[in-house]
Amino acid sequence: MEFLRPASWEEALAAKAEHPTAVPIAGGTDVMVELNFDHRRPEHLLDLNRIADLYEWEVGEDTVRLGASVSYTRIIEHLRAELPGLALAGHTVGSPQIRNRGSVGGNLGAASPAGDSHPALLAAGAEVEAESVRGTRRIPVEEFFTGVKRNALADDELIRAVHIKKADGPQQFSKVGTRNAMVIAVCAFGLALHPETRTVRTGIGSAAPTPVRAREAEDFLNAALEEGGFWDSGARITPSVARQFAELASGACNPIDDVRGSAKYRRHAVGVMARRTLGWTWESYRAGRSTTEGGAQCA
Repeated sequence: MEFLRPASWEEALAAKAEHPTAVPIAGGTDVMVELNFDHRRPEHLLDLNRIADLYEWEVGEDTVRLGASVSYTRIIEHLRAELPGLALAGHTVGSPQIRNRGSVGGNLGAASPAGDSHPALLAAGAEVEAESVRGTRRIPVEEFFTGVKRNALADDELIRAVHIKKADGPQQFSKVGTRNAMVIAVCAFGLALHPETRTVRTGIGSAAPTPVRAREAEDFLNAALEEGGFWDSGARITPSVARQFAELASGACNPIDDVRGSAKYRRHAVGVMARRTLGWTWESYRAGRSTTEGGAQCA
C-alpha cells in the first residue's frame, strides 16, 4: 500500500487524477476500521491532513460552507446556532476522541446508510462541493447517495466542502441505539422547520439502502400546516396530523433485518421519532413566536 501525502489541494487533486482508486483519509475514523478488519486493502491511501483549507468554515448570509475536514467537535462548539440539527447529530457520534477527528466530509465519503450526519444534512438542505482537475460541481445531498456505501463522486473527484442552509427555524435529530453515542444507529431521523419558505424537510438514516427523505410525509405536513393556518396562528399541531405524518414517515423506510434490529422495528421506531421530533420542533417554533410577539407588544 502506497501512502500519498499532498501538501496542497491542487496536489491532492492531481494525485487523485493519477490514482483514481486512491482512498482519501483525514480523520480516518471509518477508513482505519475497514483497514484494521481487512475489509479494504487499497493500493493507495491519499492523506489530506496537511490541507488547511479543508478545516475551515465560512458563515454566509444564507448558508454555511463547511470544509470537508471540519470536525464534529468544531461544529458543536462553533456552529450550533447556524446548524442545530447537525450539532445535535454530532453529539451522538462516537466518543469525544472520534468527534475530535471525524468530519461530515468523511461521513459523506463513506456513504453509510447509518451515517449520523446524513439525516441532518437532508433535513437542513445541503449540497456537496466536489472537485477534480476537471472542475468543480455541487451535488444536492439527496442525489449524493447512490447505494449502500456508494456515492455520486467520479473516480477523480474529492469532497472539498459541504454547503448547508443556515437554520431559519427549529431543527431536531433523534437516533435509536443501545446507548446515546459510540454506537451505530439502529435508525435515525432528522427534521427541520423552514418558516421562511413554510416548508418542512426530513432525513431518515439506517432504514433504507441509502439515507432518504420522507417526501410524502413532507408533502402532507406542508399542506396540512398551510391549509390549517398553523404557521400564522402558531396553534398546536393536532394529534391526527402528527399521527398521519408519522405513518407516512414510517412508510418511506425500506429497511432490512440485521443484528441491530428488525425491519418491522425500524419502521415503527422511525414513526415514533417522526412524531416526537415534530412535536419538539413545533413547540420550539411556537415558543419563538410567543417571544417575538411579546417583545413587539412591549416595544
